Amino acid sequence: MKIHHLRNATMVIETKDQFILVDPMLGEKGTAGPPFTLFRFKPKRNPILDLPNNAMEIVNKTTHCIITHLHPDHLDKKAEEFLKTNNIPITCSIKDEQTLKKRGLNVVETVDYWKKSDFLGGTVEGIPARHGYGFVAKPMGNVMGFYIQLPNEKTIYLSADTIYTENVDKVLKQYKPDINVVACGTAQLDIFKPLLMTMDDIITFTNNAPGIVIANHLEAVNHCPTTRVQLATELKKQGLIEKARIPNDGETIEIE
Repeated sequence: MKIHHLRNATMVIETKDQFILVDPMLGEKGTAGPPFTLFRFKPKRNPILDLPNNAMEIVNKTTHCIITHLHPDHLDKKAEEFLKTNNIPITCSIKDEQTLKKRGLNVVETVDYWKKSDFLGGTVEGIPARHGYGFVAKPMGNVMGFYIQLPNEKTIYLSADTIYTENVDKVLKQYKPDINVVACGTAQLDIFKPLLMTMDDIITFTNNAPGIVIANHLEAVNHCPTTRVQLATELKKQGLIEKARIPNDGETIEIE
């Protein structure tokens, strides 16, 4: 298996038979939308950088797509065009099905929380995700993480945009995924508490994860202050850097 990290939460899971695109934001710099913050962090249009040069070569191999939620940094207009033009089969939360179908996308399978569905010869299970601490989680809307089991492959937990919750803890400790993907940008709006895990909770996630941890949602949108260097520094302090992968945009992680 290979994990191709492209930008933000956009990645491609390459198996022997499939190229599974996750949360595609494919537009050029500044085309996904206005800044998510105007005062707390520098107001730049999103995404704040272009895709790496090798991104579309990988994306064009897509055989399937998984969408965790509908925010524009996880599904932008350019991605919708790509998915529609190529009639890419999509797996999503049961709560997002009607919206995506109205947009003309090819939703072939929906997933409910804590229920397994057939997926590419294996299974996928919906895991609750909470997009923020305190009140802000409600207006941020529904998000779904995914626990994926494919034949003769490592198990994968896509935790999606979430804080550390009892549900996240349950998956790490009871399901014991081989690969654990976590959003590490500590996103925050101009008001309210953070939308993603604080550094302390990222450390907790990494410590409790039984397998390798892949960090994403870094340095691509203007409301995510945490950098790769900061994350690596903290993980080193805690003695956890060896189990973590912090890929650069365009980097491929090979899983043995």
